[in-house]
This record gives sequence, C-alpha cells and structure tokens, in this order.
Amino acid sequence: MNKIVGNNLKMLRKSKSMSQEQVADHLNISQSAYARMERGDSTSWANHFKNICELFGRAPEELVKEELGINSSENLFDAERQTERALMTVYRKIIKQYELQIKDLKKIIKYLNKEKKQN
Repeated sequence: MNKIVGNNLKMLRKSKSMSQEQVADHLNISQSAYARMERGDSTSWANHFKNICELFGRAPEELVKEELGINSSENLFDAERQTERALMTVYRKIIKQYELQIKDLKKIIKYLNKEKKQN
C-alpha cells in the first residue's frame, strides 16, 4: 500500500509542477519526510491523508488506487508549458536587471569621462 500511495503522490505532485519541498511545506513536514512517503518507505502519509487529498484535489479512495487515472501525457504537456512560462518570466526579470545595470554603468562612464575632460 505504501508503494502505491507513494507512486500516486509522485505523479500528483509532478502533474501540479510542484517540488517535494513545496508539498512538504504545505503539509508542515520536512522535505525528507515527504520524500520517504513518495518512495513508499513511510506510512506517515496516513497522518496527512486529508491535507494531501485537498492539496491535489482528489478523493481519498483515488489516492490509494493502483491506477490513479491521470492522463500523464496531457498533464506533462501542461506542466512543461507552465515551466516554460515560469522560466520566461525569470529570464525577463534577469534581462531587465542587466539592462538597468548597463544603464547605470553608462551614466557612470559618462560622468567619469566628463570628470576626466575637466581635469
């Protein structure tokens, strides 16, 4: 049973594009404790059963099913798109920071050149 639930937890977490740490934070446990649940090495998932079901929007009986019924290719595609969007947002922020730094450096160079000419 622990292995079945562990596999289902892993599939559900990945379908939501969540990290083990994010799920663990939601359950108020350590990441390593959650990792043991996913591996099937722990029965502590039973203590968090209700919160797990709420987090993933699943009925309790679905969590213990051997076949969870997730359309994995569709969910993986959605997860990839979400990841891609998140990365693009991060890249845009990084680029914006560099653009601001370049602008500041140009001002400094202009000021230094002006000071050099005056001396």
